[in-house]
Amino acid sequence: MRIDLHTHSTASDGTQPPAAVVASARQAGLDVVALTDHDTTAGWDEARDAALATGMTLVRGTEMSTRYEHTSVHLLCYLQDPADPALATELETIRTARLGRAREMVDRIAADLPITWDDVLAQVVDGAAVGRPHIADALVVAGVVPDRSAAFTRVLHGSGPYYVPHYAPSTTRAIELVLAAGGVPVIAHAGAADRGRTISDTAFDELAAAGLAGIEVHHRDNDAAQQVRLGAMAARLGLLVTGSSDYHGLGKPNRLGENLTEPAVLAAIAERGTTQVVRP
Repeated sequence: MRIDLHTHSTASDGTQPPAAVVASARQAGLDVVALTDHDTTAGWDEARDAALATGMTLVRGTEMSTRYEHTSVHLLCYLQDPADPALATELETIRTARLGRAREMVDRIAADLPITWDDVLAQVVDGAAVGRPHIADALVVAGVVPDRSAAFTRVLHGSGPYYVPHYAPSTTRAIELVLAAGGVPVIAHAGAADRGRTISDTAFDELAAAGLAGIEVHHRDNDAAQQVRLGAMAARLGLLVTGSSDYHGLGKPNRLGENLTEPAVLAAIAERGTTQVVRP
């Protein structure tokens, strides 16, 4: 069974609608795919209908923006209740903060480069949360950079002059919210040093004590040494180990199925989650 537990659609910063992500997963030879858009569940219904129509198994989730001390941490949460009021309110707060942050970043960039807020909005599907990837797409269209990756390296990097931080709950608080909503929290690409600073071993101890369920060990942004480190961390703390692509369609070079999750791990996630896995 081929299982990929981290993908994005146009509901956040992917380039394909949710149904197309599911169809692409089928074409890539996957048996199970998770839709985990940033800070939203807006793509869930479309993805469910597509999964049922194509015979795919679907895990519904979200990639939540959080912060551990001064470090950005992305928390994958699987199979939570999308109507849970506390979690839904927090996700709305994060999305609103992302919008304000994006507007401020564009204002800074526009002082030096040929880009406007309308250029960014032209890259956003209705209902999606505006984020740095949409700014990147606008920079590509404007001819400033050749692709999204170059935009993040040259213009949008967290240590660059145009970067603006945004509100995010503490990782511990986010884990508490996810658990209260019946979800299964897993830290995404925890060893991705190229994205910025990473959290320490002692931080994992604290997060595991708070209820963290797993670590996304097998991810292209975790190099070989980090995968060894994170795998050992998961074993020591009794955490689940996941693997995935972090697929964004044409937005990133990541390809569906390039890293996979073991069936036993999926079974453990399904057992813990409130929302059912969609099975054909």
